[in-house]
Amino acid sequence: MIRFSNGPGASLSCLVKLHLEKVMEIATKPLTAPGALPVFGHVLPLLRDPLAFLASLPASGDLARIRIGPFSAVVVCDPELTRQVLRDDASFDKGGPLFDRAREIAGGGVATCPHGQHRRQRSLVQPAFHHDRIPGYAQTMTAQIAAVAGSWRDGQVLDIPAETLKITMGAGVETMFSGELPPTALRETLDDLATVFAGMYRRAIMPPAFNRLPTPANRRYHQARTRLRHTIDALIAERRAHPADRGDLLSALLTARDVDGDGGGLAEAEISDQVITFFLGGPESTANALAWALHLVAQHPHVEERLYAELDSVLAGALPTLDHLPRLALTGRIITETLRLYPPLWMLTRVTTAPVQLGDHRLPANTTLVYSPYLLHHRGDLFEDPERFDPERWDGDHRPSRRGAFIPFGSGPRRCVGDQFGITMATLSLAAITARWRLQSLPSHPPRPTAALTLRPRGLQMRATVRATHT
Repeated sequence: MIRFSNGPGASLSCLVKLHLEKVMEIATKPLTAPGALPVFGHVLPLLRDPLAFLASLPASGDLARIRIGPFSAVVVCDPELTRQVLRDDASFDKGGPLFDRAREIAGGGVATCPHGQHRRQRSLVQPAFHHDRIPGYAQTMTAQIAAVAGSWRDGQVLDIPAETLKITMGAGVETMFSGELPPTALRETLDDLATVFAGMYRRAIMPPAFNRLPTPANRRYHQARTRLRHTIDALIAERRAHPADRGDLLSALLTARDVDGDGGGLAEAEISDQVITFFLGGPESTANALAWALHLVAQHPHVEERLYAELDSVLAGALPTLDHLPRLALTGRIITETLRLYPPLWMLTRVTTAPVQLGDHRLPANTTLVYSPYLLHHRGDLFEDPERFDPERWDGDHRPSRRGAFIPFGSGPRRCVGDQFGITMATLSLAAITARWRLQSLPSHPPRPTAALTLRPRGLQMRATVRATHT
């Protein structure tokens, strides 16, 4: 029995207050997205069509709750709230299912380490991507692009994602190790990376109990992870035994010193983590962006012809170099628009380290947040006609002005440390390939985005024809 000490008026006031507090509490909880099934939650839409599922979530509000088995996460659907999450990396730390899986492979590298370790690691890794080193890397990239594209035959049908991965992985190995990875080890490493990539997204969205089962897929994943680490560790040990600055990424990591701290460098395990982080976040992402760009150019003849005109005028038959890039304006805009439509890292996670206020919502500590460049890049209120491929939207005054809306490389203190490396490689590759080759899509093989760790264009085959200027 409830007793009221101040009469009926006070009791009514108390009940109204309790009711309003309850209403406010409910109102501040993110709504659960529709379509959740008992036990499995939203696993099926995440497996069946994750991109369409993500695009549907803004209808549930600025924040939308999703469930994966017994696990739940909150998806951030608003650009300003996403910007808040990415700027405050102390309150919204790296974590959640995707980063848990990444840490299984890359340990505590600069992309996966917690906030407390990030400042030191970034200061040690950043010199490897300093602008003074980019010209040397660009020469290596151009040589690898020419080697792969030069091996194509007139009229050949190409598996485009496989060819672009040859370019980016080959350039990545060369810029990291100065070509020291033997052919057999290189093939094995490529296979292991492919297995790891395929397993990370699947393992991130499946309930943890499924990942502990001794299935063939789980066994392949663990074997590839172990072998990949062994290969990298052996290369680092060999370089330690014969130290010299060879102008590559590994040399930069080995010689880096923390000038703001104790003056020390990266430990052996930390270097291994950084190398694996580079290969997890670099070549695959750039290869997929390049493959999508080639496909989009072929699907839009008016853009294709203008691109050819720019390349013929600027390059005049020469291979592109870093010095050409400022004059390859349309080429650069094509890469930017491709990154909007198909951001390679399309979904990532963070975890709250304490109770936080995010918009109108109060979130407890240890809340897993999901943010998605793909979701933001495809919102019609942020980008006019968002499904249209339009490189000119990035030309001068036409550029979208909404802050936090375009985040292919993240934002804030944890923005991708190698973003300029990747953009340089993608732009040089697009210029070198399309200056020499006309790639035509095969109508019988329309590509479909496969949402794993990155957005891979599955089934993208194109016919290569030598352009008239190169006959």
